[in-house]
Amino acid sequence: MIRSVAVVAAVSCLGGCGYTLAGRGSFLPAYIKTIGIPVFTNTTKSFEIEQILTQRVRSEFLGRGRFQILPQDTGVDAVLTGEVTGLSLAPAGFDSQQQATRYAVTMTVKLEFKDLRSGQVLWANPGQTFRDEYEVSTVTSGTDAALFFGQNTNALERLSTEFARTVVSAILEAF
Repeated sequence: MIRSVAVVAAVSCLGGCGYTLAGRGSFLPAYIKTIGIPVFTNTTKSFEIEQILTQRVRSEFLGRGRFQILPQDTGVDAVLTGEVTGLSLAPAGFDSQQQATRYAVTMTVKLEFKDLRSGQVLWANPGQTFRDEYEVSTVTSGTDAALFFGQNTNALERLSTEFARTVVSAILEAF
């Protein structure tokens, strides 16, 4: 009985210690309720990667539940624009026959999040780089990222999901 009371007292004291979960706050002005996210532009040879990345970022914002997300850059409180500027693929692992079994994908995206009411850029990264490694499911020759993603759509799904989480967290949590 005394142990139970001591445990309850200790746990209730922890509630006021000042610790909170990371990622729950936002530094954005309170009046930002609607965010425009037009389709990113793409200067790489990888077909439709800009559409997939844009959709993932929109979905990630929607998952946070606090904002209305629209596909345009007008009639909104803030806008996120992006440009995929680089996409490269390099072998990262080999089998006994020296065939690539793992690839490192590096993507670079220029991003800007702007408050349209004040005209102020709230967050920008002119060279957001995202890198990940993937096992290949089929034999791929060369280092063409478009070919890799054509054969390995799961890799693109994972890359775009992690990219979206990283970008949205950076914007909402001011990292």
